[in-house]
Amino acid sequence: MCDTMVALPNVTRGKKVLFAKNSDRQPDEPAEIVHVPRTIHSKGSEVQATYISIPQVRETAEILLCKPIWIFGGEMGANEYGVVIGNEAVFTKEKYNKKGGLIGMDLLRFALERGKSARAALEVIIDLLELYGQGGNCGYRKKEFYHNSFLIADKQEAWVLETADRFWIAEQVKDIRTISNTITIRGEGDIHHPELVEHAVEKGWCKDPEKFDFYTHYVAKRQIEQIVAKGNARYKRSSYLLQQKKKEIDVAYMMQVLRDHQPVKKDWTPAKDASFHSLCVHAKNFLNPSQTTISMVSEVGEKLQIHWITGTSSPCTSIFKPFFMPRAVAAIEPKTTAFYDPKNLWWQHEKLHRLVLLDYQNRLPSYKKERDALERQFIEETEGFLKQNPTSVELKEFSRQKILQAMKKEDEWIEKVQEVPASHYLNPFYKRFWAKRNKWNRLSLQN
Repeated sequence: MCDTMVALPNVTRGKKVLFAKNSDRQPDEPAEIVHVPRTIHSKGSEVQATYISIPQVRETAEILLCKPIWIFGGEMGANEYGVVIGNEAVFTKEKYNKKGGLIGMDLLRFALERGKSARAALEVIIDLLELYGQGGNCGYRKKEFYHNSFLIADKQEAWVLETADRFWIAEQVKDIRTISNTITIRGEGDIHHPELVEHAVEKGWCKDPEKFDFYTHYVAKRQIEQIVAKGNARYKRSSYLLQQKKKEIDVAYMMQVLRDHQPVKKDWTPAKDASFHSLCVHAKNFLNPSQTTISMVSEVGEKLQIHWITGTSSPCTSIFKPFFMPRAVAAIEPKTTAFYDPKNLWWQHEKLHRLVLLDYQNRLPSYKKERDALERQFIEETEGFLKQNPTSVELKEFSRQKILQAMKKEDEWIEKVQEVPASHYLNPFYKRFWAKRNKWNRLSLQN
């Protein structure tokens, strides 16, 4: 389950496009940050996506992706032209292709590699849907099948694109827009598949084409995934939070929204209160089996993009680090694998995260104020540094230093958290849920 949001320049404090996404996946599914430079490809070559290969274009753009380690595409990302995209699982009345096609994350990557604007990226996805359709397992340990929606933005505008198999509908964003794990476009949108309405009528979903409504006639209302996902609740929550700060939305506020736990309460803890109502998702048991595995907030300027990425799970326990585009992305080494590696960005934090989960109410406060102060420092230092008009090499080094600084602090926080005795009153099913994943991941915790 995921949430993606955008605020256009007419409602942001800095008059720039702000984009944000939490990627919610299976709880021990590692995520990675991947940078791919602009590339010229040989004529007639093909590119292997997650399940199928398709003809490659002559030139692909420089891209930055946040992605599960085993998938070709990404949950969210950006390209050198200032296009940013996030995708969502949506559940519709159309059947799912389980044999394999292009999954939503593949479509996202191709759109970034081939689209120089938000509208062009939207058209890339539409064309690929028409040619190859969408389908295939999107789950890590447990199989998952769904259709996709996308929030696509560039320096000036943004679009929501929602799909049901090969059918699609799109709506242009006016100021603030969010999407979640549900269809959100009402009526006929601004543009749509030429047979979208006719198909709904033929299926008997829509009795009167004059009263067609994409949400009403295409959303799956009885599928268990749709019921469990709580997409409508999170869509309303993210929309409400952004509407509350119109004209004042900035990077720090977007980070705050991604960390939101709903319902808000003083003694909120994942062991008791985790649910898909929260924007910051925590796994609890087999009924609540997903967690936020990586988060991103993007500020898209005319010449430079700043992408604040955790590179780690659970934004409420993480720190956002700055990455710059184009041609200034700091490399993440060593590469993320399926098993615990204390030197890897994602896994180092995952140890901290899982230690915190053993007593969230007492362990998170042991470093939260220090984390918040360091993150504010990163934002302030980035603003000052950019006034010096740094080169791409200097931007890359600045980013690398912030990543190293954050990782050094996380090592200290791991030690600090371990000094706080873990709770003896955790639900045994919750403890067992995470103990099983620790074993799978070869991650040993000192409680």
